[in-house]
Amino acid sequence: MLFLAAPNLPTMPDLIMTCINIGQALVGSIGALAFIFAFIWKITAVETKSALAAKQWIQRIVAGTIGVEVASSLVGILTSSVPTR
Repeated sequence: MLFLAAPNLPTMPDLIMTCINIGQALVGSIGALAFIFAFIWKITAVETKSALAAKQWIQRIVAGTIGVEVASSLVGILTSSVPTR
């Protein structure tokens, strides 16, 4: 049975790193799109209250992006500390 043979299964750290990379790509893409929309909202805002809200969203997006980078570094450190066979 050919479908039962799986000779090249990824190891657990490889699987974790792949999931991390996919998550970073998704968060980065969505974050970039949100940043662009918030920046356009800030530029085109007529009311000062709306411009202030857009500025706060931009700050949140930037802080979230930095948080994702710090979390990925922490996960990289933790996964490299796990002993392999």
